[in-house]
Order: sequence, then C-alpha cells, then structure tokens
Amino acid sequence: MSAFKREGPLSHIRVIDLTRVRAGPTAVRQLADWGADVIKVEAPASAGGDGGLGGPRHGPDFQNLHRGKRSLTLNLKQPRGVEILNKLVETADVVVENFRPDVKHRLGVDYESLAKVNPRLVYGSVSGFGQSGPYYERPGVDQIAQGMGGLMSVTGAPGEGPMRVGIPVADLTAGLHCALGILVALIERDNSGKGQWVQSSLLEAQISMMDFQAARYTIAGEVPGQAGNEHPTGVPMGVFETADGLINIAPAGRRSYEGFCAVLDRPDFLEHPDFATPAARYKNRPKVIAAINEETRKRTSADLIEAFNKAGVPSGPIYTMDQTFADPQVQHLKMATTVHHDALGDIDVIRSGVDMTRTPAVYDLPAPDPGQHNDEILREIGIDRSAQESLRSDDVI
Repeated sequence: MSAFKREGPLSHIRVIDLTRVRAGPTAVRQLADWGADVIKVEAPASAGGDGGLGGPRHGPDFQNLHRGKRSLTLNLKQPRGVEILNKLVETADVVVENFRPDVKHRLGVDYESLAKVNPRLVYGSVSGFGQSGPYYERPGVDQIAQGMGGLMSVTGAPGEGPMRVGIPVADLTAGLHCALGILVALIERDNSGKGQWVQSSLLEAQISMMDFQAARYTIAGEVPGQAGNEHPTGVPMGVFETADGLINIAPAGRRSYEGFCAVLDRPDFLEHPDFATPAARYKNRPKVIAAINEETRKRTSADLIEAFNKAGVPSGPIYTMDQTFADPQVQHLKMATTVHHDALGDIDVIRSGVDMTRTPAVYDLPAPDPGQHNDEILREIGIDRSAQESLRSDDVI
C-alpha cells in the first residue's frame, strides 16, 4: 500500500478519479478537500489526453477544481492500461467517473467489471440523464439540464424569456449529490463489507434543486413562472432601488415585516388592505414594490442595510466578485485559501463551504500537472522503473 499520506478525516480513503470537465471533478473535489488520496487518471498526450480541462491547465478553473490530487497518465484504450487500473482498484476505496454511460462498458471500467476486482469498491457515476432510460446515451451538459430541469423557466424577468443561471448549477449539484452518495456508501460499507454503485445525473440533481418550485407543481399543480429579482412567493423580498444603487431586502415573517415598515417609517404598510397580509402583498405585488422603491430611493444603500439589519430585517449589498472578497466577513471566513504551485507560485483557491472543529478540510496540494506522479503511484502498486520505461515507450502511460 502507498507510503503517501495526507492529513484530514478521509486520509484513509483512496479515490481513483476518472472524471473530466466539471460535474465529476466537483464530486471528487469534495473528497480531496477532506484529505482523501485522490489519483487523477488521465490519458497521456500520445493518446490525445488533455485532462478534461475545459480551459488552460494552469488557469483558474482547473487549478481550483482539481486541487488536492496526484496525476497518473494512463491509456485505458490499451489492455495494459486497464490492467494497471485494475491494480489500482485493488488498493482503492472509491472510483468516480462521468463518461457517457456506454463508454465505461466499452473500456471495461464499469462498476460490474471493477467490483469483481474489489467487491468493497464504491463506484460513483455522474451522467447527463441517468444510467438508463430513453435519454441515457445522450450527451449532457449543464445548460441542457438547466433547461430540462425547469430552472431556466423560473429565472429572469417576466416576459423576457428563459434565462440560464450564471454558474453551472446542474454540474455542481450533481457532483455534490454524487459525493454525498459516496460518503453514505462508505459508511454503509462498514456494516455490510460491500461496495455499491452510486449514481447521480445533471437532470436529477437539477430537478432536486428546484425544491419548493418543483413541489409547487407536484403537490399543488402550480406551474411557477419568472419573478426576476423578486422572491417567487414572498412579497416584499428582492432587489430594491436606493439613492446610490441597489440592495437586497428580505423581511420574512410578521415581526421582520414590522421592523421593515418601521425602518421605512411607513406604519400604514401594516394596516393598508393591499399591504397588511402576505396574501394581499402577493396579489398586489407591482403596487407594493413601487411604493417601497419610492421610500428606499430616499436613502443610501449603506444607511438602509445598517438600519434594516439593526431592526432584524435581512438586508445586504449586491457585490461584484472583487467586492465579495473585499468584504470583512468573507475575509474573516477565509473563503480564499492559499496553496503553492511550483509553476504558478502561491495561488488562492476557493475553500469548502463546510467548517469542522476537530478535523478541518485540507488544502495541501495544488492541481497536478499531467503524469506528475506517475513514478511514485506505479511504484506503490509494484511496477518498477524498468517496467515503467516499457510502459512509456509503448504509450501506455
């Protein structure tokens, strides 16, 4: 077994990463951040490998997405490449892949094949539409899932047509769901001694993330529409104009709404029939929003944010990315954390959004260069230097 050892609560877990682009790597990143020994398997340059970059290898996206891993180049289209993967699987706890469903079977790296090598293996798959069904062979990308999952139909201003969200939310949440499933499977394995196949897809994750908007349809038969920057059902909650810009205000509940009216010095908003109840405000949304904007335009953003928060009314600025990382609370939370890369120097990656008091996340390794760890990984599974040279000359690694 490997002499390589990281710190962290998952340091006893070895993960073989066969993923590309974003959804699969997002799943693996969750495990890497908690100290798992992650071996990123990618095709060598001679086999057309690019690491599944989606952008420059030394660019921000790849460096943030693939931190905490070691790299092994391996041509899985050659039988000897699959043999080496099987040797790795003997030592592994987890394999994660996001090939199109038919590809892994063609390569012989599907769950059924690898479970014969290691019955304790937890095998995570992320696909576009699932591992079966009428669409399972379709290529899937984030924006397609946003559209099919209903997100684009509720995003954007009314009447302006569907709008994608500004981050790859289906990719990211599919990866998070897969990572959660992998962790559950690892816990269950402690009781059963057996691995299993964990599956997530962009479409399933996107529909799951629709949450109350989806439940409005499945339970009440409502088809939600676009509400722009306003909350779909809660009024007033959204973006409001100020004397010098725009802010978010979100009074939730009667007490918060009372504080909201007090800050605006509009006690009549508590009694007027168009404003007094949540149902009335929802019914009269345009009138309510216009009246509130008349008041908020009289004061600056900073003044209102301070006053609302002092009154217990959630309120905050709308930042650009540079402003986000300049905010004192964000700096206190240390959401940007530094890793050292031999070529790039010290770079700041975005840390996990989870804090743990005793076993914190680990940010000790930058994203690897292709094949950077070939020698040490192959040595760990008993392949000596002479055999390694033969594998190189035959374009296996």
